[in-house]
Amino acid sequence: MRSAPSATTVHRVTPHLVCRGAAEALDFYARALGAREILRMPTPDGRLMHASIEVNDSTVMLCDEFPEMGNKAPTTLHGTPVTIHLPVNDVDASIARAEAAGARVVMPAADMFWGDRYGLIEDPFGHRWSFGTPKRSLTPDELAEAAQAAMANPGACPPDA
Repeated sequence: MRSAPSATTVHRVTPHLVCRGAAEALDFYARALGAREILRMPTPDGRLMHASIEVNDSTVMLCDEFPEMGNKAPTTLHGTPVTIHLPVNDVDASIARAEAAGARVVMPAADMFWGDRYGLIEDPFGHRWSFGTPKRSLTPDELAEAAQAAMANPGACPPDA
């Protein structure tokens, strides 16, 4: 039996973010990332049990935290080990847009040893987003050589990269 089409198209990997203040996060992601809201499902108490946005051509799902169910936001956990990467046409403009919307720049845009211009922000909800624009292609041997040189010079690759 075929199921009904979903209001949200998911890809092979679809991030599902937990946010303290998911409604505010939806507004932030629209301003900072150009996200388009797809769906919003509130609970009777006003929290969002599910929402979906489109960022670039991918779906990102999110919800409010529900600590009573063990569902906690990075702000509650005091950090996140996860970074969501977005390929963009202009890293500098993307970081400036996110910062103007309220993000904190963790790592300013820089040309990296692997060939990308790359930078990292943290949104007001504790999620980290990296932006990358390929600047040059490297063969596997060139990449290994560049990585080795970068590791020999600790200033060449910031610790959050």
